[in-house]
Amino acid sequence: MGINFYLSYQWLCWTRPSGPPSALPDGIERTFIRTPGGDIELLCARPASPSSRPPVVFAHGGMGCAWVWIPYMQYLAQNGVTSYAVSTRGHGESWHPSFLRMLYMTTKRMLADDLLAGIRAVEQKEGSEVVLVGHSSGGGLSQFILNEGDVKVKALALLGAVPGTGSYGVYFNWACFDPWFSIRMLFHGWHSNSPLSHPFLTKRAFFSEEYPEADVVNFQRHLNRYESFLWPLGMLLPFVNAQKLLSNITGWGSGGDRVLIMAGTGDKLMTEPVQRKAAKTYRDAFSEMAALKKIDAEVREPEKVKGGCGLDDTGRGVTLAFVPGAGHHLQNDVQWKTGAEKLLVFLKQL
Repeated sequence: MGINFYLSYQWLCWTRPSGPPSALPDGIERTFIRTPGGDIELLCARPASPSSRPPVVFAHGGMGCAWVWIPYMQYLAQNGVTSYAVSTRGHGESWHPSFLRMLYMTTKRMLADDLLAGIRAVEQKEGSEVVLVGHSSGGGLSQFILNEGDVKVKALALLGAVPGTGSYGVYFNWACFDPWFSIRMLFHGWHSNSPLSHPFLTKRAFFSEEYPEADVVNFQRHLNRYESFLWPLGMLLPFVNAQKLLSNITGWGSGGDRVLIMAGTGDKLMTEPVQRKAAKTYRDAFSEMAALKKIDAEVREPEKVKGGCGLDDTGRGVTLAFVPGAGHHLQNDVQWKTGAEKLLVFLKQL
């Protein structure tokens, strides 16, 4: 039996993209935010009859862009919630640094500043603090800016997110299901996109078995051309103080949970133990802050969510939820609507 490294150069790029911006579906609008480095892409989905709920800002993860959030944005718009999605530099239709500058000189602080520019633009447009929703390394960025006190938000949702306690174990998980990871990187000259350089590799890392092959190829076309190494490296070790982060979430005295942690049960990277550890970290911090009167909130012990998949629970400031069968990109997998529904339930209880 032969060994298949899935070694391909077809999907690797070393130059900035060119040409007009990609087309968007009806109901999704694109604007650009001017920053010192260049223009940052901001997508918006606005409902025909907006509710009074706070606006949502979505942050993509590594290799992603604002486009990955379109299914959730369309769903929320249908349910009266205005949402936005930001593409940080080097992603989507935002400005692109050169290959070497992106890989070796673009830090998580720089990417965080792009996300902040998007959040501040939304705050100005909507006249309200936002609910921040981050996926994967974008969830890491979301925790980072709250930990740094750069912004205050109504709530935080972490979807398949890099844990604030450090992501070393996450990359160990990747190496376990892709043992040729490092060897393939050598053949690719340490190109950042080597782990996702073939649709097979992308599907295995990000999606369930049910995800159609044609959709994988379309998704592959929306991956960014090259990625920052310093972004994930800046999150390998603990980078968040849970109490400090929670102090920058407002509205604790109004009742419901203010943190949502959600992932697919088929996520090979941010596995169930990773998610449960993250939930425990924030719940313990919440309980201690409430006991010390640092936040005005009632401590309600976690209880199972009725009618859920049997894994979801809510309490002590945190809702923990899972999407049965979904892979790491739960917002794009075939089960995406289940996750969107659970996000909407979380928004309604704020």
